[in-house]
Amino acid sequence: MKTVLITGIDGFTGSYLSLALESAGFKVFGLSKTANTSNNLFECDLLDKLKLQELLNQIQPDYVIHLAAISFVGHGDANDFYQINVIGTMNLLESLSSLDKKPLKVLVASSANIYGTPDIEAIDEAVLPAPVNHYATSKLAMEFMVQTFWNDLPIIITRPFNYTGAMQGEQFLISKIVSHFKKKSAVIELGNLDVSRDFSDVRDVISVYLKLLLSDEKSVIVNVCRGEATALSDVIVEMNLIAGYEIDVKVNPKFVRENEITRLQGDNRYLKKLINFVPSIPLKETLKWMYEADE
Repeated sequence: MKTVLITGIDGFTGSYLSLALESAGFKVFGLSKTANTSNNLFECDLLDKLKLQELLNQIQPDYVIHLAAISFVGHGDANDFYQINVIGTMNLLESLSSLDKKPLKVLVASSANIYGTPDIEAIDEAVLPAPVNHYATSKLAMEFMVQTFWNDLPIIITRPFNYTGAMQGEQFLISKIVSHFKKKSAVIELGNLDVSRDFSDVRDVISVYLKLLLSDEKSVIVNVCRGEATALSDVIVEMNLIAGYEIDVKVNPKFVRENEITRLQGDNRYLKKLINFVPSIPLKETLKWMYEADE
């Protein structure tokens, strides 16, 4: 039985990923910043390099999926983005490089936010990055740092565009909208309504990660996206239909972000070339799943 180590296993993506890997026959281990009682889950701060090395020596993972990060763009402390997303990742890769038995594959999750706001219909991997916030800048710095390990470790860097699903935190836009409808709220306050995003279903993203993990690819950077942008206004319309009533949308200036990325749509042709699979679950199905899910 092959072993997989997931950093950030108790996060939104990690929770789904661990179940999928177990169903596929892997033995799953996880790192988390919070204490737990499971034998396969370990409390570890990626900034604690000594403890991290001890745990990796103990686990000896065949595969590693690195999800641990500060992922909310609106997070208040800019320093956290660079400490966790860059230094934490560097500590992980340095520790993995020192193992006698190096992993067969390391998948590192970056973000499509690194592209910024290019005036391009569909963004492919050749587009020059131009981050506009600390989250995106930290992820791009992480990518450059990760590439210095390409001669030591078989690494794939993914650039996921927006994705969502049941149990995602309400600080993320789609989850906030669905939550208001589930509560039968009459009003919802949002920021900039003139935005469009390339939304995928988390279950599709998990399938992509598993296929990339087991592929022969390494030293590549690849978008993870549906290749179709959906306007926020269309999400509201679809939720009105699903919930059976129309919510009153009010713009709250406090929620309008500086340097807001207006449109973000990916090009997934390279992903399809690598694994012959791209996210395809329609957003309306994802919204219905989220609305009907017990949480």
